[in-house]
Amino acid sequence: MEGVESDGATTVSPLAKWRNDFSMAFQYYLDRSAPNIVNRWLGTLAVAAIYVLRVYYIRGFYVISYGLGIYILNLLIGFLSPNVDPELEALDGASSPKRESDEFKPFIRRLPEFLFWYAITKAFCVAFLMTFFSIFDVPVFWPILFSYWVFLFFLTMKRQITHMIKYKYVPLNLRKKVTALISLNKFWEMFV
Repeated sequence: MEGVESDGATTVSPLAKWRNDFSMAFQYYLDRSAPNIVNRWLGTLAVAAIYVLRVYYIRGFYVISYGLGIYILNLLIGFLSPNVDPELEALDGASSPKRESDEFKPFIRRLPEFLFWYAITKAFCVAFLMTFFSIFDVPVFWPILFSYWVFLFFLTMKRQITHMIKYKYVPLNLRKKVTALISLNKFWEMFV
């Protein structure tokens, strides 16, 4: 029960108020971090380095690291995949444009970059917290887990790259932005 109603007024418990304030502050800083792509990823890299150092010095929690690696691989597949799968679109009868007169469809990711970053950062934080509980330290021979993860990574990426080549889409935006150049051209045309 979050509030008790008395005489038409609702009183909110201190815990619910604190949770709401914390949630609003967290969302505020999350929204402010959205345009700072490089800083966000540097922060995630720092969190990942702290996690790796903790696992290295403890010499344990390899199952947690393996699970984290599988989760990140799953996120990477979502990040590199289009929102609408061209294979399913081809089965429906719709196809990608083959002539210049056909409609251009930009690449839209199944998992946007911000959500990809947020999920990876959250995963590293949760994995780091799990290293403080000995129940998660299952004794395993880590080279087997690592080699199995590398095998899965190469198999999955081979399939993903084959899919990208087959349907001719590139999930990375390597082109320069020309917005300023277009604006300068329009500005120049005003005087000519």
